[in-house]
Amino acid sequence: MPTPHTRRTFLAATAAAVAAPAIITSKRTDAQDVVGSGEFQFRCQHHWPQLPDKYHWQITHNVTMDGDNRLYVIHEGDAQKSDHPSIFVFDEEGRFVKAFGQQFQGGGHGLDIRVEDGTPFLYVSGYQHLKTIAKLTLDGEVVWQKYAPMKSDRYADGEASDPKKIWGRDRFMPTNFAFLPDGDFLLADGYGAYCIHHYDADGNWKGHFGGAGKGEGTFNLPHGIWVDDRDGIESRIVVADRANHTLQLFDMNHRYKQTVEGFGLPANVDTHGDLMLVPELVARVSLLDLNYKPVATLGDDRERILADKKRSVRSDESRWQDGKFIHPHDACFDLEGNIHVAEWVATGRVTKLTRV
Repeated sequence: MPTPHTRRTFLAATAAAVAAPAIITSKRTDAQDVVGSGEFQFRCQHHWPQLPDKYHWQITHNVTMDGDNRLYVIHEGDAQKSDHPSIFVFDEEGRFVKAFGQQFQGGGHGLDIRVEDGTPFLYVSGYQHLKTIAKLTLDGEVVWQKYAPMKSDRYADGEASDPKKIWGRDRFMPTNFAFLPDGDFLLADGYGAYCIHHYDADGNWKGHFGGAGKGEGTFNLPHGIWVDDRDGIESRIVVADRANHTLQLFDMNHRYKQTVEGFGLPANVDTHGDLMLVPELVARVSLLDLNYKPVATLGDDRERILADKKRSVRSDESRWQDGKFIHPHDACFDLEGNIHVAEWVATGRVTKLTRV
């Protein structure tokens, strides 16, 4: 069995514990590129990474970091542009390094890194017409690729052998990964069967839990997932139950324990030191302490975005405001505790929040 390490393992080596102050709401300071206050101030750099002219930004979905502090970004992409990469890599200065993953165009979604016996691998999920998960090298070579786990009895006939762009609770629409200490991993079927699948280290299906429902072990769009093993708490599984506007907590045996409320379409989870990061599709990013209490909200523009019933702001950059988010779809910490945010907007946007 390989020894697994996730992105959190990279971060733990440099993470410093931070005391949790009273709740802080994001606000602009006299330095117009800084958001937050108190212990949590960040320099906000929208459109931070730069693509070469031969590529273009599309709908940005997920982000992750490798052990060299390089940023990986996946686009949903355009299925009609099959020669355009879906995954892009940038160095610590936001400079383009490489691109790959043409096979995920039109359905690129989840992206995370796990180190196995000293070698990092990229885990990718594809939804829409793709309906697949894959393990890649950091250069994009496929180690294995899997389709709908038909043994689960959750999916329509042909969902694995002949995937099509059909949505429903009997369809496989995987969104995000979480890695377990024994080498297994969990996969959220966030847009399909609304359940969490359990796989072994080789991508073989072992079981599942959850399903459609209103909470306490059932879900309404379980989009994000993470294993919370921060120091000082018992390890647990955290599911971002997006359309229920909650985080649901489970023990490591998949048993429901607790619901944390107060979010606006939480999309995913990451941790660094004592902090938990929750990007919310409704225009903000939240930081939580060990008790899942908010200690900061960054880039909050909920009132304006909620009033935009036609979602026209997401396609009109002239209406985007500095220091404010539109639709954070994923976010991750880097080695220094800075934050990278990918937004679900028509032309794509990745923002770097640098700790000051």
